[in-house]
Amino acid sequence: MGLTATARGWLTDPVECGRSAGFGLYLHVPFCHHRCGYCDFATAAVGHEAPDERAGLFDRYLAAVVTDLERQVAAGPAAHAPRAERDTTPAAWPSVTSIFIGGGTPTLLGGQRLAALLRRVDTVLELAPDAEVTVECNPETASVELFGHLVAAGVDRVSMGAQSFSPHVLETLERGHTADRPLVAVEQARQAGVEAVSLDLIFGTPGERDRDWEHTLRTVLTAGVDHVSAYALTIHDNTPFGRAVREGAMPTVDEDLQRDRFDVAREVLGSGGFDHYEVSNWALGAQRRSRHNLLYWRHGDYLAVGVGAHGHLAGRRWWTTRATQRYLDAIEEGRSPLAGSEVLDDEQRGEERLLLGLRVREGLHPSDLPPIEPIALEDALNVGLVETSCGRLRCTDTGWFLLDEAVARLR
Repeated sequence: MGLTATARGWLTDPVECGRSAGFGLYLHVPFCHHRCGYCDFATAAVGHEAPDERAGLFDRYLAAVVTDLERQVAAGPAAHAPRAERDTTPAAWPSVTSIFIGGGTPTLLGGQRLAALLRRVDTVLELAPDAEVTVECNPETASVELFGHLVAAGVDRVSMGAQSFSPHVLETLERGHTADRPLVAVEQARQAGVEAVSLDLIFGTPGERDRDWEHTLRTVLTAGVDHVSAYALTIHDNTPFGRAVREGAMPTVDEDLQRDRFDVAREVLGSGGFDHYEVSNWALGAQRRSRHNLLYWRHGDYLAVGVGAHGHLAGRRWWTTRATQRYLDAIEEGRSPLAGSEVLDDEQRGEERLLLGLRVREGLHPSDLPPIEPIALEDALNVGLVETSCGRLRCTDTGWFLLDEAVARLR
């Protein structure tokens, strides 16, 4: 990309990205009733445990998360910033513009525990008056009472894991809820006063037919939600699905089919008024975009707390252990739960800025673009992977689906 020591305005004085993107907090809850065969996240299945044991584990984990958060906040930003950036690192954490509680199945903890956690966050960090607060929810755990507790604690957005509205697809994905349960859960969230509701979908599951995917998308249009996330199924080697593919018991994903599914999603959701604002995300207008995810895509900074959580500050990334027991032991013994960290140089940060920023429909502001060699830009333009508009660099429709190739040509 031809980055030089003096060409750093896109890092030091950004318009939309980096420190200008806001400041987030991610809280991870690893617990699930059952670990689905495709899942590669840091999760722990607790459905087999007795209710009293499960409740004790939940309370112990939340206490550890609060302790972890308090320690990170007390240490200040300099504790996470790269050495080269510490002289210019603020002494205090900025106001939190978004909170995301993900998992796992956070709502398995129940509304009262999650509300208590959020109230504690509010005493440890300063929250912006309009902070977005999102909680992921499995439809099986939903109830008006649950959402009532969350709304009272400041939650204004729920991300619901529907995945599909076709029963046999849900069965393949090992989802425990019925095809219509997410619709009931959405109605319960609205009844409790949740302002924004998103549905998560998966496409390209082995055995999914064209009509199954179209049925799922058309059901979304009647569900009363204002945001949709749709992801192509990825089969990871270290999952039961990965082992099934290696043993020939399950076909691998068909990338051409997934591309067709992607195009159908754009057509159907677009016909319902959803704006395709990011590779995998649609919203009913700019106000219903996921602000926390936009923070990620705009290369912002965020604290991360909990098992397997990833944080970022000024080019340094860190992550905690993915093992729940190790995390608990570390916190309770006064040790750090970190499993690793890395500091990116300007070249790496430039590549990451492109890879993240080009995921968004409008792309990158010219002041937030890392230097790109003219010949590399011309190449990416000529093959139809990127385009420019009002000085902004953004992906074409083709480039969106071939984002890695687009960024590789720009490097």
